[in-house]
Amino acid sequence: MEYKKIKKTALNEKDGISAPEIISTNAVAQIQKFRKKQVTAKELIDGILKGNISDLSRAITLVESTNTNHLTKANEIINACLPFANKSVRIGITGVPGVGKSTFIEAFGKHLTSLGKKVAVLAVDPSSTISHGSILGDKTRMEELVKDPNAFIRPSASGETLGGVARKTRETITLCEAAGFDIILIETVGVGQSETAVHSMVDFFLLLKISGAGDELQGIKRGIMEMADAIIINKADGDNIKKANLAKVEFERALHLFPAKKSGWTPTTSTCSSISHEGISDVWNTILRFLEITKDNKYFFEKRKEQNQYWMLETVNEQLKTNFYNHPEIQNLLDTMKKAVQNDEISPFAAAQELLEKYFKK
Repeated sequence: MEYKKIKKTALNEKDGISAPEIISTNAVAQIQKFRKKQVTAKELIDGILKGNISDLSRAITLVESTNTNHLTKANEIINACLPFANKSVRIGITGVPGVGKSTFIEAFGKHLTSLGKKVAVLAVDPSSTISHGSILGDKTRMEELVKDPNAFIRPSASGETLGGVARKTRETITLCEAAGFDIILIETVGVGQSETAVHSMVDFFLLLKISGAGDELQGIKRGIMEMADAIIINKADGDNIKKANLAKVEFERALHLFPAKKSGWTPTTSTCSSISHEGISDVWNTILRFLEITKDNKYFFEKRKEQNQYWMLETVNEQLKTNFYNHPEIQNLLDTMKKAVQNDEISPFAAAQELLEKYFKK
């Protein structure tokens, strides 16, 4: 039996220098210790009323949580903050992806903070129906506004249902108002029905458009046009100014075809550039005129009362749905019913009826 000779080599590998620590272990330990510490509802309430951003963020996390233990704590915080809320102006901003919402909000937010206002931006990011995740990247686009001490930006995922996002955002508004923010900007992506939910919680609804996105008929077809209190043609800079002015005229024509609003306000159209800041101050002046008219004719206060009623009913619907799906007997029967419906053994309506009967007999 032959043995192969192992050839010796002059090349030897020596242990290198270990990689330096990127983060101090002491700093990590401190952060972990801080995170493990459970803050009481009273501590969070006191922090929010003093305008502490960290406590506000923690309270919003509790509001957004689906954990039932967190829900009790969140409700306690919201109820304590309610007497200090309702003192801000709530503005909804929507538009199709790529219209420049984040850039506009940064320019508009900076203008408002320069006037001495405190601005909270609540950015609703759509959740993927496939991965169920959300990028939450709006904050990274607003580099200047993030650094502003008078601004607070909070991105949140829309989740599975619009009712869910809306309820969370509605309660977040209350917390932000209690923390002393004068202006609440709520951004939503202009696809689907999220605008309807946002419209039902704001005082002024702003629709961002870009030139060259179809004629005025295209504008009319969108149900969202009926909700808008003002239409802003964004990106009116450089070679685009002429096109933006043309689009402004077309949308003005389109608005004449809609019936008059209950508020007594006539929707306006204007152009602006988020890059050169042209027309940004005009947007705020338009909102001030709207507030003056609607407060004089009492529509502003009536609308808020209606919104409160609407959100009470929406919360009941959401809670009933959650309780239904979390019921142990329903969870067991649901899988059986799903298979039966898939195999055409029972109609979807009969299966739903059976599940509901089971739930109400519990």
